[in-house]
Amino acid sequence: MNDILKYLIIYLIVINLVAFLAMYIDKRKAKYGKWRIPEQTLFILALIGGSIGAIAGMYIFRHKTKKLRFSVGFPVILVLQIILIISLWNDFIK
Repeated sequence: MNDILKYLIIYLIVINLVAFLAMYIDKRKAKYGKWRIPEQTLFILALIGGSIGAIAGMYIFRHKTKKLRFSVGFPVILVLQIILIISLWNDFIK
């Protein structure tokens, strides 16, 4: 159990850093009119565990905050992930 939890925490830290950096990179590219990271990719990063990093990047870099699908979508993903974690945790403890 301890090893699984350790690797899960490491994964979550890494994926959230990746999502945060993706928001930063996409903002910079948008600012200079260069090729952008697809919105689908940003959502995938949030879905696979990077929602906290994506939300932090969205507000720190003021990127995609006016797009409803991001300003609502990322927090909804985070809430669903929290519900899933609580559910799995409760099932595991029983």
